[in-house]
Amino acid sequence: MFLSSFADSLDLLYMTYGVMVGIGASLAYTPSLVILGHYFKRRLGLVNGIVTAGSSMFTMVMPFLMNASLEAFELSGTLRTLAAMMSLLLVCSLLFKPLEGTSGSDDIGVELGVKTNVRESKCRACCNTFINTSIWRNKKYMVWALAFPVSLFGYFVPYVHLVKHVEVSLPGYNGELLITCIGAASGIGRIIFGQLADFQNVSRILLQQLSFFSLGVLTMLLAIANQYWILVVICLGMGIFDGCFISLLGPIAFEIVGHKGASQAIGCLLGICSVPLTLGPPLAGWLYDHTGHSYKVAFLAAGLPPIIGSVLMFVINTVKQPQLEDHVCKTGNAVDEMTNLTVSVSKDTKLDEGMLKRCVLQLVAATVRHVHAPRFSESTDYRYVASCAREI
Repeated sequence: MFLSSFADSLDLLYMTYGVMVGIGASLAYTPSLVILGHYFKRRLGLVNGIVTAGSSMFTMVMPFLMNASLEAFELSGTLRTLAAMMSLLLVCSLLFKPLEGTSGSDDIGVELGVKTNVRESKCRACCNTFINTSIWRNKKYMVWALAFPVSLFGYFVPYVHLVKHVEVSLPGYNGELLITCIGAASGIGRIIFGQLADFQNVSRILLQQLSFFSLGVLTMLLAIANQYWILVVICLGMGIFDGCFISLLGPIAFEIVGHKGASQAIGCLLGICSVPLTLGPPLAGWLYDHTGHSYKVAFLAAGLPPIIGSVLMFVINTVKQPQLEDHVCKTGNAVDEMTNLTVSVSKDTKLDEGMLKRCVLQLVAATVRHVHAPRFSESTDYRYVASCAREI
């Protein structure tokens, strides 16, 4: 951002503001969602809502601040001001300290004297450090990773073209105020739906489906609204449901793939979403140019993808996984047998009490993973699985 203030050509801005700022923003945004899952369990939805509400606050005030800054400091000064604001992320990132460590099954094999192919395991662990392939073996995540980007194809269209739409269809009215309404309502929606998603009997995926379907319908209604107050009501509704799907992004990722896989699950999903998010506004502009300089067709087209994506997400609930309750008895028996085995081995290898406890916890985790409990995946940390096994 700071280098962009010195750019004297559009080509340089493509590199500094487009590529470099884009990469930096992606590297900062994903960890800010993932770190919450390490500190919060029961209130994960509410916490995500509070954290993400910050962006909606700036959505409200930034249009006015940007206009004032451009008039006072021109473009170069404005970019430097934004660079100073973004540098605060360096201070915030110092608080990112995961509480749950990772532990591989290879350690148990060495400690218990079991022969393992260490070289193969280390190669696999090295690959998984950079690419967590287990999330792509999770059918629910694959369906979600398909439906979510489809839903966002027209997401940025109102943000980019709504002000121009008001200038064309309702001259004399303030289109920027509508963007402010979306931002304000979005902040409220993130906290409300984040709190709602923490209730035990509430389906987070169903809430996200509802938000996408509602966003699609409301975007279409922009095309036929012929009065300013109607546009205000529509934008407030869009903001509420916008906050819903954003606040549930992190909690759904943790629910589907577990703690260890959440980071790459969110990162891959956002990376895929960058394609439809980028293509949506230019296509809407193309439709505007080729449909008599009217945004009606563009808004109608932008409302279809969220509706289609919400319907596709019904497939997530059809993916069958064995229920944890069906395997409680089986899991308990296996844990007893492995505990006895561990005690027997400990007599021969003279493991101390702490080492014995750690081995039992890891064996419990392996057992719960083996029965494919719906809340866990292969990448779920053993401490979290073991704590859930204790509840059984």
